[in-house]
Amino acid sequence: MAVKLIYETHSLTVDNETGVATGWLPGELSQAGRELAVELGVRRRDVDVVYASDLRRAVQTAEVAFGDGREIRLDSRLRECDYGIYNGRPVSEVARLRRRFIEMPWPGGQSYRQVVAETAAFLEEVMDKWQGRTVLVISHSANRWALRNLLEGVALEELVDAPFDWKPGWEYTLA
Repeated sequence: MAVKLIYETHSLTVDNETGVATGWLPGELSQAGRELAVELGVRRRDVDVVYASDLRRAVQTAEVAFGDGREIRLDSRLRECDYGIYNGRPVSEVARLRRRFIEMPWPGGQSYRQVVAETAAFLEEVMDKWQGRTVLVISHSANRWALRNLLEGVALEELVDAPFDWKPGWEYTLA
């Protein structure tokens, strides 16, 4: 038996549109983000369970997409990296610093390696609970990097420097 895991990013936010690295701040979906969340709900209506980060932008994405009474499970282990004092700073500033904080935590925050550990713990739980099922995860870019690191063996050093190329979800088989 295996688990089919589908990862989707939270929908477009006001911060995304204005070049702000939200980090652990809540964030707010933009109008375009709400429209994309509706599309997500149509695209992924056949999943067995929806997990989302407990940060507002991911919760809003899940609620707009699946607010028809489907259970949405919030999990703090799916949060974006905590940039500490850099939460809410310009993406251009945060992007230049990412490589420094792979092992060492951001000042007042966490490291990308800590995000990988949280994601690994989440995956272990999913493997125990959802054998033979399809699990949708709505989360953030650092969690996408964690999945690629854990499941594809891609080095975090490579991931934090790569541009983010959005697509309508990434699918994995957890065996």
